[in-house]
Amino acid sequence: MARNSEKAMTTLARWHAMKLEEDRGPKQERRPYLSTLCENLPEAEKWRMQIVREIAKKVSQIQNAGLGEFKLRDLNDEINKLLREKSHWERRIRQLGGPDYAKHGPRMLDNEGKEVPGTRGYKYFGAAKDLPGVRELFEPEVSGAPRKTRGELMRDVDADYYGYRDDDDGLLEPLEKEAEVVALKKLEEEWIEKRKQKGKSVPEPAPDIEKQLEEIKNYFIQVPSQTEIEQKIVDMKKKALLEQYVSPEISSKDEEAKKMLGLI
Repeated sequence: MARNSEKAMTTLARWHAMKLEEDRGPKQERRPYLSTLCENLPEAEKWRMQIVREIAKKVSQIQNAGLGEFKLRDLNDEINKLLREKSHWERRIRQLGGPDYAKHGPRMLDNEGKEVPGTRGYKYFGAAKDLPGVRELFEPEVSGAPRKTRGELMRDVDADYYGYRDDDDGLLEPLEKEAEVVALKKLEEEWIEKRKQKGKSVPEPAPDIEKQLEEIKNYFIQVPSQTEIEQKIVDMKKKALLEQYVSPEISSKDEEAKKMLGLI
């Protein structure tokens, strides 16, 4: 049979355990593994806030550079995992008719007020940004020569850039003519060879290209100059005045005199 003092200690121990449970509060529920398992909007909001508090706690811990490289990498991985889980819950909240936190929520900032650096969704926080191999990812590239602006590039764009004055030196035109003659001769030989293979007669060769060009130039009408046009107009006006004020007999005599003198 136990003594009275032992019974008292047992009672005290039970009372002490009961007070500890009261101080700890109600037993916390375990967060669902998948956000799709939650069908209640207030519960989804509660789990999202729980994740946000965990992220804030770990972000404050990762600011300590004395934790070591491995601990910092583990903390950074856990924060990124919680961020992905938070996005799942925000998507689920939007499906249940709640607000769109991903659209209206604030950007992720560090303790200096700058946006958290990272690539392809993976972010680096606190002292993790100074880890070996991480700092080099976000250092700006140093280029040797400064890049020219659009205005500076446009200063060098002129007629030579577009090839408008390639023929001014007189070197390109003879080369083009020579290449044209060679190309035409090659085409003519190929055409004659095809005609012979098909058993067809070959017509007489066409005259030389230079001769054809010369003949074409002979058919061109020479356009009079401005001085010649003005002289022609004056002569026509003189002729009209003579026909108006001079009799035909006088004009015929005048023409005969010019013929005798060789002026016509």
